[in-house]
Amino acid sequence: MTDKPTEPSAAPGDTTPAAPRPAGEPVRSPFDSPTETFATVSGVQTTTASGVQTTEKLPRTDVQTTTVSGAQTTTVSGAQTTEKLPRTDEELGLDPEVPLYSKVRNAIPGAANSTTTEPSPTYSFASIPPAPSAPADGNGRPRRRDDRRGTLDLGLLLLRLVIGGTFIYHGLQKATGWFHGPGLDGIKTAMESGGWKHVDIAAPMLIAGELGGGVLVAIGLASPLAAGALLAVILDAWMWKQGMVPGFQYSAKGNSVELESILVGLTTVLILTGPGRLSLDRNRGWSTRPFMGSLAAFVAAVAVAILTYIYLHGGNPLAGIGPF
Repeated sequence: MTDKPTEPSAAPGDTTPAAPRPAGEPVRSPFDSPTETFATVSGVQTTTASGVQTTEKLPRTDVQTTTVSGAQTTTVSGAQTTEKLPRTDEELGLDPEVPLYSKVRNAIPGAANSTTTEPSPTYSFASIPPAPSAPADGNGRPRRRDDRRGTLDLGLLLLRLVIGGTFIYHGLQKATGWFHGPGLDGIKTAMESGGWKHVDIAAPMLIAGELGGGVLVAIGLASPLAAGALLAVILDAWMWKQGMVPGFQYSAKGNSVELESILVGLTTVLILTGPGRLSLDRNRGWSTRPFMGSLAAFVAAVAVAILTYIYLHGGNPLAGIGPF
């Protein structure tokens, strides 16, 4: 006689047999659909959705949870607690101003059909570009750009005041006779006796170059042109004194060109270094980083000095110096 399989006895309090859940069906929760109603009574879970009721047997515990219309009631060992379930973004603590990922993804051209996580090249939102890498020196070490100038600008200011003040002093001597100077008539006579031609033009040009160039250099305005004018003036003075007597007259008594040589060097240095930041040219490129423009001003000043000397004086100022 064949024994029948023993059916599991229902637990006390079970009123509805538990319907088996199909294999592979996920466990549902009250948050999957707000219209569903979950009731758990004595180990049996009843789910009602769109008029279809499903009953499932759960393991027995002392905790019973009932969810009806968004309110969750929990019974633990006879104590009943009612808690309202969150159903909106505000109740869940979400920021309603933050767009959904799907909306952001659809707003990016080419990203809706993309299967990779790489950003689209036509990403329309603002982004911060990466910082450029520091250039490396010859040893491969990163080179740090240093814009600190220390006392360089102060030194250039002092240099400008010395050069500009010296030329202003000599210009006033020739123009007004101050500081025991010859005055305009006296400088014309001295230049004419020294072999200069057209002294009515040469003397005013000399005075304008010394006074105008000296003032502009002192205040640091149009520095390459102003220093170039001073260089042309002092080169003509150097060539004039050097050509008076054969031989190099650097330290000769009564006809020394030592002061003129020093002023030639100082004005050349000022052209090639710039006036610095303590000048009216501080926003110009030649004030701190002179390059081709300042070099062109130096070459032009030398050329103008030579042409002016040849036209207004003539002769060879280098006579008696080496092979000249």
